[in-house]
Amino acid sequence: MTEPNNSPSTLEDALDVAAQIQPALNKLVVIFQRTTEGGSLTTSQVSIMNQLKARGAARVSQVAAAELIRMPTASNALYQLEQRGFIERTRDEKDRRGVMVQLTKKGLAELDEVSQERAQALAEILRWLDADGLQTACEVSDLINKLAEIYRPTQDSQK
Repeated sequence: MTEPNNSPSTLEDALDVAAQIQPALNKLVVIFQRTTEGGSLTTSQVSIMNQLKARGAARVSQVAAAELIRMPTASNALYQLEQRGFIERTRDEKDRRGVMVQLTKKGLAELDEVSQERAQALAEILRWLDADGLQTACEVSDLINKLAEIYRPTQDSQK
């Protein structure tokens, strides 16, 4: 049965799967974050920069909505990236009152470098799988990418 929020699965069915993977996922996220600590960008900054790379220039409100964060949080993160020369602000050509943010060449280069470092860190985790496990991880990657793209929290899940 579909929930009122139009998700294709019930919360009960999803909870069964979540209970199975949550402890291990939590542990892997912590391991990944610890192995990438000390990098030049935080996970949130990388996410924002990836969004700008994929979608192009955006208003602060669009960044906040896509990142599922509040406007002040997005504004602060963007300010920090701007101070480092990774993004720049420009006037919205469609509405001169508005401001758009976009990656700079320096920001794109930094994002590419950090993304490569993080891919290397994740590869260090994945290399513990045998060939069949690695093939399964490859197959699951499409599902993970799709989930990251389509998920939007409902009012109930934000409480």
